[in-house]
Amino acid sequence: MKELLLIAVGSAIVNNVVLSQFLGICPFLGVSKKTDTAAGMGGAVIFVITIASLITSIIYKGILANPFLAEKGIDLTYLKTIVFILVIAALVQFVEMFLKKSIPALYQSLGVYLPLITTNCAVLGVALNAVTYEYSILETVVYGFATAVGFFIAIVLMAGLREKIEYNDIPKPFQGTASVLITAALMSIAFMGFSGMI
Repeated sequence: MKELLLIAVGSAIVNNVVLSQFLGICPFLGVSKKTDTAAGMGGAVIFVITIASLITSIIYKGILANPFLAEKGIDLTYLKTIVFILVIAALVQFVEMFLKKSIPALYQSLGVYLPLITTNCAVLGVALNAVTYEYSILETVVYGFATAVGFFIAIVLMAGLREKIEYNDIPKPFQGTASVLITAALMSIAFMGFSGMI
């Protein structure tokens, strides 16, 4: 239990996927204009990363790195990236169809960024990191969920800050993208303060 808690806190806050590992920057910067949209994107990413972590871990441990196949001299681990991408693409299609039917307003507000979850390197990065760290299936799911929660925290914080910045008098050279990048850099520095925690 202690190990799972360390994995969860470490991946959500200490090694935040966006602010420490710089994965998933495209949706982080693109969808963080409004808090509602950012929360919707964060929720979709939580679902996709958590389920993708579970499925990719099962496929990797059960098929690609199966000890029975290894005894026979068959090594399928080189297929992990391709298999993980296919799993993630299928899950994103499922989320897209669900949102289109159930929450059309959120589907419209996410726009092109919803299909971009497929190419969000944070989703693939979590699956590949779990293999690298040699996590069990349960540890992989906890790691995936906590990493996605870290993404959710970062994107909602950024959206809240951007909503506040919009009403401030900012010098012309710092308006728009410049202020967003400076804010992201300052958030990243703030999250680096957690690095000695674990």
